[in-house]
Amino acid sequence: MRIILGATALAALTACAPAVPDSGAGVGFGDYTQYQAERQARESQLAGTSIPAPNAVSSETLDGAAVPAGGQGNDAADLAAETQAALREQAANSGQTVVHADPGNPPPQTVTTANGMSEETNFEAVSSERSIESDAALIERNRARYKVIAPEALPARSGTSEPNVVQYALQSNHPRGTQVFSRPGLNKESKFRRNCAAYASPDQAQIDFLSKGGPQRDRLGLDPDGDGYACDWDPRPFRKAVGG
Repeated sequence: MRIILGATALAALTACAPAVPDSGAGVGFGDYTQYQAERQARESQLAGTSIPAPNAVSSETLDGAAVPAGGQGNDAADLAAETQAALREQAANSGQTVVHADPGNPPPQTVTTANGMSEETNFEAVSSERSIESDAALIERNRARYKVIAPEALPARSGTSEPNVVQYALQSNHPRGTQVFSRPGLNKESKFRRNCAAYASPDQAQIDFLSKGGPQRDRLGLDPDGDGYACDWDPRPFRKAVGG
């Protein structure tokens, strides 16, 4: 019974309490955009001016002759005038006439004189100066002056007693590695490597090899395979030089 009476009293108190309105904007705040608009309207009223409506178009017209703030409206015209004055002064000092761009100006003259552009591309101008007969005579004169120089034998070397490796390369015709001369002995490969290392180039080794009895004899072991070419010396560059 007491529980029923308590529930009835609570329901009665709830029904008597005032309802709280739901503004949907939070406690103590309204719509911020509306607040800003109302604030601007209030400030405008205090200042004695009116705020234009959103998306309003002004009815004022622009004055084409008006000069913007700062007095810079005629900078382009002033610059053009100064440039023209400078060009006129330069032309007056050089004795030339300033020609302004104008569609009515005559076209420039084409230079066709000997002091100007060449006339070699003009068939009529060339034909008046030269003919087929004159060209044929010029060709004949060039042929008469043409001289063919036949190759001559290599001159004999003077002032030295060293063997001529060029002459040796041209006189021999067998390729490298082809045994032509007998080379008996032991440890030929090791002797070959050791003695060839003493020369600055294969040409010097070949000269020393020929001056000491080569190619028939090989006292220093510079030609272990018996092809007549010491320390890997190659005669082919000399043969190619004469077309061999």
